Amino acid sequence: MPISRVGVVGCGLMGSGIAEVAALSGLDVVVSEAGPDAVRAGRGRVLASLDRGLRRGKLSEQARDEALARLTFTHDLGDMSDRQIVIEAVAENRELKTEIMKTLDKTVADPEAILATNTSSIPVIDLAIATGRPDRVLGVHFFNPVPVQRLVELIPALTTGKDTLDRAREFVRERLGKETVRSPDRAGFVVNALLVPYLLAAVRMLESGVADAEDIDRGMELGCAHPMGPLRLLDLIGLDTAQAIAESMYEEYKEPTYAPPALLRRMVGAGWRGRKSGRGFYQYET
Repeated sequence: MPISRVGVVGCGLMGSGIAEVAALSGLDVVVSEAGPDAVRAGRGRVLASLDRGLRRGKLSEQARDEALARLTFTHDLGDMSDRQIVIEAVAENRELKTEIMKTLDKTVADPEAILATNTSSIPVIDLAIATGRPDRVLGVHFFNPVPVQRLVELIPALTTGKDTLDRAREFVRERLGKETVRSPDRAGFVVNALLVPYLLAAVRMLESGVADAEDIDRGMELGCAHPMGPLRLLDLIGLDTAQAIAESMYEEYKEPTYAPPALLRRMVGAGWRGRKSGRGFYQYET
């Protein structure tokens, strides 16, 4: 049967975007967060995004209200029991993601249900083998901001069944209206394997005093027609997320270009995580 009941675990930048897109696509969506405060914050994040779409003329008031009516928010993973696909979108932390996958394996009743991870760097096989249904686990990697970015990477693990991959591809393309690329289960997949060394090179250029942040970003925006410079893009991604991706890639490949620069580590240590914290390579209103 076509997938109509979706679960999303985590309602931060990525999870809220995935939930919004699924609800706007006419799907029944249950969103889980860690506790009542996180649930309120997550619901507020989705509502704010829908309201922006309404103000900009991209959504009608009816479409916004109908999407909200399709969304249920909870802090109990047990509410995922009837879902046909559950997409894990919590912080890029191996232990946390593993525990969530173990819990979902016990909670989701349908043995045919897909357990998907939105990880951007952790090997999918590590999460698949933590469950009793490794053939039903794969990576479904969205890009930020999810309502805008059209691409989703599909990452089958060694254990992922062909039927699981086919159903996930159909779900992403036909139900969510996204484009897909298939990636091998290697740290960084396709996009980040190309993107991260470029972003880290920009940090090293700033760190060594070759140019300031504004000039680095303007150079790439105006000289290479990039819509956003690398340091602004890092602030959007989140410096902590970028560091976690780089560390995972360096752990696998041991290539110096994947190693997080000292400046990036210091900024993350200081709590400068980019837009979400109000300060990164630039300052933002929070």
